[in-house]
Amino acid sequence: MIVMPSSNGQSVVHFWAGRGYPVGWLFTPGRTPNPKPWLPYAIDNGKFGVYIHGKPWEEEKFFITLRHFQGQEIPPRWAAVPDVVANKEETLKAWENWFPRLSEEFSFNWAFVAQDGMTPCDVPTDADVVFIGGSKAWKWKNAKLFSESFPRVHIGGVNSTHYLNYSKSLGVESVDGSGWFRGPRMTERLENWFRGEAGEIS
Repeated sequence: MIVMPSSNGQSVVHFWAGRGYPVGWLFTPGRTPNPKPWLPYAIDNGKFGVYIHGKPWEEEKFFITLRHFQGQEIPPRWAAVPDVVANKEETLKAWENWFPRLSEEFSFNWAFVAQDGMTPCDVPTDADVVFIGGSKAWKWKNAKLFSESFPRVHIGGVNSTHYLNYSKSLGVESVDGSGWFRGPRMTERLENWFRGEAGEIS
């Protein structure tokens, strides 16, 4: 399972990759560094970040980011189609609106962001990856169901070692979290989790 600290390219991330730890990048709109062969990466749509901060979503930033990575030799593992946070019906409408346009212009794998109230039956058949988003309570109540239903699953907002362990037990492909660099203790916890997974500490 790949752990993607959101939009964070600190030197320690590259150090972890050099140690062979399963770390990657999750880029949000406006972040356009060049990919590195030692760090797998994916592209978020940035909807959740602006939602929690009460800011408007900027479509142009999203497209600038997609166009930047479209031209890279190392492609993203996937890119997330715009969704509507915690809203099932509007997210389904957003997929119908965005997916044809995006898939025509860009040659990426596309992630559908599952939201509160959805079941696996709601996931579009042309989605390559299921990104489990939504509220915290709904996400963790339904993560097992979705992970058992699809071969490629990503879980957003994983910011504790408890949920890292749980996500790994579900067999998901990757997780992300924006909290791992909010203070040295959080960063140390993630490094110790990697070290434990690598058998360096018990």
